[in-house]
Amino acid sequence: MNNGIELDASDFEEDRYSRLKLIPWWDQQRLLNATVMVVGAGAIGNELIKNLALLGVGKILIFDMDTIENTNLTRAVLYRVQDVGKYKADVAAERAAEINSDVKAKGFVSNIIYDVGLGVFRRMDVVLGGLDNREARLAINQSCYKVNRPWIDGAIEGLNGFARVFVPGRGACYECTMTETDWRLINKRKSCALLTREQMQEGKIPTTPTSSSVIAGIQVQEMLKLLHSDRDLPALIGKGYVFNGLTHDSYVVEYQVKPDCMSHNLYDEIIEKPWSVHDQTLKAIINEIKTDMGENSILELDREIATYAKCSCGKERELFIPVHKLKRDMIQCPKCGKIMSFDTMHSIVGTEEYLDKTAEEIGIPPLHIIAGRIGMEMRYYEFTNDQKEIFEGL
Repeated sequence: MNNGIELDASDFEEDRYSRLKLIPWWDQQRLLNATVMVVGAGAIGNELIKNLALLGVGKILIFDMDTIENTNLTRAVLYRVQDVGKYKADVAAERAAEINSDVKAKGFVSNIIYDVGLGVFRRMDVVLGGLDNREARLAINQSCYKVNRPWIDGAIEGLNGFARVFVPGRGACYECTMTETDWRLINKRKSCALLTREQMQEGKIPTTPTSSSVIAGIQVQEMLKLLHSDRDLPALIGKGYVFNGLTHDSYVVEYQVKPDCMSHNLYDEIIEKPWSVHDQTLKAIINEIKTDMGENSILELDREIATYAKCSCGKERELFIPVHKLKRDMIQCPKCGKIMSFDTMHSIVGTEEYLDKTAEEIGIPPLHIIAGRIGMEMRYYEFTNDQKEIFEGL
């Protein structure tokens, strides 16, 4: 009985997100407008990306350097047999778009430590980590802190795992949680910088798809709380959720802030410049900094650049590459086979002989942020013209 009023079937239709919108504090438009970075597209990363796509997160940037192997197929819901040999980041982005056409995802075959500009982090709402090494976690932590962006770390081993939330200025950061063992392992990796990838690989970590789904689920739930921060939802900021899959015990730990933590470096106002790393020369950059800050100001880089190598036999070679990217063959003398010594720099005063080089030619990634310094005063400048390159297609 409808009392003469005809009802159309469309009156009862639900849209894709109707069940999510039943949650009282939920704002689906906020998710559609969100931009989220996922670092690592392995077991945890697959679950993170799957959940983001299901939820309708509008833009997903996926960073991973590796290709898909047969062993990934037991722990990665996004990969198929025919994907073996392809880059994880590219395939994961393609699958995310297949799950939900509202989602735009883009893969980057990039090293998160060296190849991702701070301006990319600056444009994220949240960064999610599905990583397997401490050095990458520390790099993300430092990058997020500099540009005041939250990140959520996840890790698994066997049936166990944990998820941690770090928000600059609100409780402990990742470096605050690091132990002497963590630092020793990081330094060991750094000391292997001149070895091949195969030489420095250590034992693989045993993982399961079940533990990765649990931890990634917690990470994404914490992301939802951060995106709805005005709803006063309790979040794990400065804390960690620890899961024991063998006994199904779980508990929350709160980390202590280290007052002398070196990662607590928050950049002040960032000046967006119409620069691109591809064509802006060091000479043009230092001249603009001197015009802005004064003739005695210098350009400060956040990485050590190897400039020239010289062998005891007299052979010389130009390098201009970040020190951590150096490989043994780059500094092996082509004349006598010895390992060459090399000079480094991390600041430019304006009198150097290599000022005609572009920022890209000395290893600065697109959309990065550099600093000008005079005395104790610092100003930060972004290569903003690289934004289109990074976000094209998103």
